[in-house]
Amino acid sequence: MNQSIISGLGKYVPENVVTNDDLSKVMDTSNEWIIERTGIETRRHIKKGDGNTTAVMGVKAAKIALERARLTPQDIDLILFATLSPDYYFPGSGVLVQEMLQIPTCPAMDIRNQCSGFVYALATADQFVKTGMYQNVLVIGAENHSGGLDMSTRGRGVSVIFGDGAGAAVVSRYEGSDRGILSSHLHSEGQHAEELSLIGPSTNRWVPEIIAANDPQDTSYYPHMNGQFVFKNAVRRFSEVIIAGLEKNQLTPDQIKLLVPHQANLRISQFVQKKFGLRDDQVYNNIQKYGNTTAASIPIALTEAWEDGLLNEGDVVVLAAFGSGFTWGSTVLKW
Repeated sequence: MNQSIISGLGKYVPENVVTNDDLSKVMDTSNEWIIERTGIETRRHIKKGDGNTTAVMGVKAAKIALERARLTPQDIDLILFATLSPDYYFPGSGVLVQEMLQIPTCPAMDIRNQCSGFVYALATADQFVKTGMYQNVLVIGAENHSGGLDMSTRGRGVSVIFGDGAGAAVVSRYEGSDRGILSSHLHSEGQHAEELSLIGPSTNRWVPEIIAANDPQDTSYYPHMNGQFVFKNAVRRFSEVIIAGLEKNQLTPDQIKLLVPHQANLRISQFVQKKFGLRDDQVYNNIQKYGNTTAASIPIALTEAWEDGLLNEGDVVVLAAFGSGFTWGSTVLKW
């Protein structure tokens, strides 16, 4: 049976560093307030004129992943692009990546599962590879949050959290059973869809309607988050989906070499770590540097962990995510 392995990883973040002190100049907040609630110290934001878009950052990360996989763009059979912030309402960013990489007719699919997007995309790539349909799948998670945030005191509960960036993985066929993706576990609960959402512009709230209303109190075009409710659900679902992955593969927490959680909030990661009794060196967090980059957070963190020499062949790695939808999922793999 074909196995799916991650044959190459890459990441890209904009050069523009935004500190907590920078944010305190435009809203009523402080470095201490942000760190206490989120653990975030800095994040990266696209700067006007730097040439970055969601797709462009995805391509930059993808080129690194392809080089490390020792593949060319023409070796890619399918592009899966996970994002909540595509370049355009339509078409999707996947086809823009295809054009930039000069792949003639490769299929491209956008996956809109927000913070869980990369895990969903990885599970999709795994199935395409394991069924024998494709040899190499390019999976990208990329986000451009900064241009759509309410950078005022009114929006600080959300705006201090998010950053821009991209991560990419090449998922390739492997003829062996000693490594690869062991299982994926995906879930959603639509009854809580609007607890973490952006309502307009959308087909229910077109741009002309928002402009015509001319209501300074209208915040529907900024992200909304019921913070405490999201936190409570996140720690619950993170734990459940990690347990599901471990039980499926008859593993125990002490056998995890590295847990790479979606970088939503450092306090969530710390809660999950404590629940499973994991050591600091078993959990990889980099939200302190980049903030929450939604679909990009796991591939960015996984790439950094690999670059730091923390992953060796045969290591058990667990990826877990929770986010808007609500959606959540995990992937268990043997490196």
